[in-house]
Amino acid sequence: MPKVHFLSPLQDLTVEAPEGTSLLEAAELGHAQVGHSCGGVCACSTCHLFVRKGLDSLSEQDDLEMDRLDLAFDVRAISRLGCQARLGAEDVEVWITEESLKAWMDENPDARKALEAEGKWPPARFT
Repeated sequence: MPKVHFLSPLQDLTVEAPEGTSLLEAAELGHAQVGHSCGGVCACSTCHLFVRKGLDSLSEQDDLEMDRLDLAFDVRAISRLGCQARLGAEDVEVWITEESLKAWMDENPDARKALEAEGKWPPARFT
């Protein structure tokens, strides 16, 4: 079973998930802080991730995903939407984008408030 390593200024965690699982589903399994304002139906770009390792093992991008990525911030050649990219057999390493992390905080205000109280939100590199 492939592993997905999620990285952000606030998290460093690894989740094991079956082949065919979307990166967003894997994030939810492991409680990674990946935003998904539309609920994971490719209607926004808040689950935007940078795939640092294992990009070729993921499902191919379709036209809908490419169109949604046009709405995202700081799109790169390694950009994928977590709701659309499905795992193959290889392990994957992803960086949770600033856009996605901010969306997750908006979706989880209690967690955001707790991190603010601890001085961990926003991360220094995002300000």
